[in-house]
Amino acid sequence: MDDHLAGQPASSVALYRRFIEMVEACGPFSYAVSKSTITLKGTRRGFAGGKPTGRGLAAYLDLQRVVTDPRIISSAPYTNRLFVHQIRITSADQLDEEFMGWVREAYAVGQGAHMAGPA
Repeated sequence: MDDHLAGQPASSVALYRRFIEMVEACGPFSYAVSKSTITLKGTRRGFAGGKPTGRGLAAYLDLQRVVTDPRIISSAPYTNRLFVHQIRITSADQLDEEFMGWVREAYAVGQGAHMAGPA
């Protein structure tokens, strides 16, 4: 994880740390670190991820619906029940209650919420 944080602006690292705090508020999770990102995993699957960049925080959330918002740079079907949302955060005020709601939804996906009921 240190490699993803090293050399990034302090403001971007602070955004990443705040993102992690938001996920921690939902419950336990584990990390899966790759060359391209830091994935956050629930008991059933990965549900979110991110890393600090020169321009802020590049993150993604797996949600059971499509969300449209200026922070979301793209959303695409991942499975029949999930949509991956690519997100760019450039300031702390963008990590608001609405964003926290998306984090809660993604966390539920990590716990298997997407597996209940019809597609």
